[in-house]
Amino acid sequence: MADMGAFREAVTAWAAGGPGEPAHELAARLSVRAAVLLEGPSDVAAVDALAESRGRDLAAEGICVLPIGGAMRVGRYARLLGSPGLGLRLTGLCDERERPYYARAFEQVGAAQQSFFVCATDLEDELIRVLGVARVQELVRAEGDLRALQTFLRQPAQQGRAPQQQFRRFLGTKKGRKIHYGRVLVEALEPDRVPAPLEGLLSSL
Repeated sequence: MADMGAFREAVTAWAAGGPGEPAHELAARLSVRAAVLLEGPSDVAAVDALAESRGRDLAAEGICVLPIGGAMRVGRYARLLGSPGLGLRLTGLCDERERPYYARAFEQVGAAQQSFFVCATDLEDELIRVLGVARVQELVRAEGDLRALQTFLRQPAQQGRAPQQQFRRFLGTKKGRKIHYGRVLVEALEPDRVPAPLEGLLSSL
């Protein structure tokens, strides 16, 4: 039986230049009604983790949470999934420096500008700020990465940087680490201490 993962794969293939028919067929079969356009898989992990903590199954609600491979590709996905293509409701989450790409893409397909949400630096920075450096270090220890963190912090390039910047950089130093901690950090949040962009995104769905 087809699931939202199959639709996500079909859309990704379509965006890469493949045929659109599989995405159209799956959208109808799965009653897809909305697409959440996220820059990368770590953002997907965070959104999925928050939804699960609230007892929500976004796929069952007809919502596709989709990594687009960078903000510069948002225009392509917006055209395929928004009013010119499948006609889905669009939303998303991006970094402040990528806001212009999202704003332009959403405007071009007639989507409301307020329908996407912006992190001041990036989502990892938002999560570290809310949790605090001490709590993030506890989580790193619990995940078995404390020695790797200590080695990283001894590097000359990290000397003089603020702890929050160091932790943010650490999360991106190994393939898959940002994705893993996207979920770990969200699962550690207090229910009433969710970063505003992430809370806004989920509340809008």
